[in-house]
Amino acid sequence: MTAQLIDGKSLAQDIRDGIGRDVQALEARTGVRPGLAVVLVGDDPASAVYVRNKKKACDTAGLYVADHHLSAETSQAELLTLVDRLNADPKVHGILVQLPLPAHIDGQAVLNAISPGKDVDGFHPYNIGRLVAGDPVFVPCTPKGVIRMIESTGEPLTGKQAVVVGRSNIVGKPVAMLLLHQHATVTMCHSRTKDLPAVCREADILVAAIGKPRFVTGDMVKAGAIVLDVGINRLDDGRLVGDVDFEPVRERAGWISPVPGGVGPMTIAMLLANTLEGAKRAATGEGVA
Repeated sequence: MTAQLIDGKSLAQDIRDGIGRDVQALEARTGVRPGLAVVLVGDDPASAVYVRNKKKACDTAGLYVADHHLSAETSQAELLTLVDRLNADPKVHGILVQLPLPAHIDGQAVLNAISPGKDVDGFHPYNIGRLVAGDPVFVPCTPKGVIRMIESTGEPLTGKQAVVVGRSNIVGKPVAMLLLHQHATVTMCHSRTKDLPAVCREADILVAAIGKPRFVTGDMVKAGAIVLDVGINRLDDGRLVGDVDFEPVRERAGWISPVPGGVGPMTIAMLLANTLEGAKRAATGEGVA
């Protein structure tokens, strides 16, 4: 068996094309153009690449982008003042503060200061609580993309055994919640899970989000499983690989997402989708409460 690829790049392009059409229709109907404020503090090279890709995707889809690149010496108070100003700006429907922030800034305090109705990353405690309750406002972009990729296989999630390797607030926990809401039976694994390979072999759906290159090996995967690789790791030779040992796992799984070209493009597509949702709420006067 050789697994079918879940082509995140192609799926994301289809979604972005649809968003572009919806953006044009919304602006023509209401005069509202979806706007995303992107805040980058410092000169971290990886963050700069991520921000550039996000801005390019917004431009292509017709979204308005408010770009704020601040120096690494920016104080927390100055950053919070900017966030307050963006919260009040009617042209801005989503606020993205690129992480990580410099060490002298409390990242959680900054994320908490973003209005829940503009928290397109879905990291605000209010939005996390709504997600857990099954009534989300904004779903975090990467987990949202993971679910869309699983759905693209056409395989039903109801009743499936799902294993999530990694328990971060950004990926692991939200993915687990979304799978539960789709009626899968979910096991969340972490560094203290006993006999992790045995647990993974029970999974009909396996999501790897642990941040260790090629951690999931072929003997950890159930034959025919859907495998989503959320990891992105740079090797010493410069190559990017995921948390899944791709070639051996591909010979076992039924479906598998590649790295690169898998979850990454979907994350950006979901950011655009969330910003569009925020703009639609603004256009109809629908608040978040």
